[in-house]
Amino acid sequence: MTTITTIETGALDKALRTLKLSGMLDTLDARLAQARAGELGHIEFLQVLCQDEISRRDTAAMQRRLRKARFDQQATLEGFDFAASPTLPAAQIRDLAALRWLHAGQSLILYGPVGVGKSHVAQALGHLAIRHGADVRFLKTSRVLADLAGGHADRTWNRRLAELARPAILILDDFAMRELTATQADDLYELITERTGKSMILTSNRQPMDWYPLFPNPVVAESLLDRLINNSHQVFMNGPSYRPNKRPGHVMNPSTTSTR
Repeated sequence: MTTITTIETGALDKALRTLKLSGMLDTLDARLAQARAGELGHIEFLQVLCQDEISRRDTAAMQRRLRKARFDQQATLEGFDFAASPTLPAAQIRDLAALRWLHAGQSLILYGPVGVGKSHVAQALGHLAIRHGADVRFLKTSRVLADLAGGHADRTWNRRLAELARPAILILDDFAMRELTATQADDLYELITERTGKSMILTSNRQPMDWYPLFPNPVVAESLLDRLINNSHQVFMNGPSYRPNKRPGHVMNPSTTSTR
């Protein structure tokens, strides 16, 4: 591509800025150098520039999704030390990383004692889904209930419910922590119903069968929980607390922090 040396790139730079093709602009000099060295033909030059732009847009979109998810931490499965808790169902969790449950519109329930890593795994699966293009929201269940209660007060309940129903995955952390009021139970029922066909990830210190007495109305409890539990993969996470592994200054065994 010898004629590339005669191209006046100033006009090209301006055109790329006007078209908001900064991915091409950022790598233009490097791609021109490859072309001058004979590493890229005319078509290849254009192809790699287009791929640079696609990669930039994909990265920017993923960063936007990560910000909107509002994770407590940028947790990943690659960064989870399964060897620290040998009793955890590592194979089952790794199988969930295939995201078949997401494509099927199914949900996950991660339950077990305090500190075993339920929130980490929930956010890690959400992070993985974001990397595959899904929108995710992470919220404490208490925050969701408070937000919907505020909607009753200022007449924005429908809008708030629609916001919670929108993402492909809604993660409700610390689900079933305490008894619900009648209004909270009704709000949860409407939320679960509105999200029919979309995935949720729930973390809880209680096993699902222990959720029923937390609802003041057994009919609402049966209708909501039957719909939710029977469409969910249940993962019992048991073992020693994972939190000491995240203490400041703690160094994990490098052999256990791979993609296992």
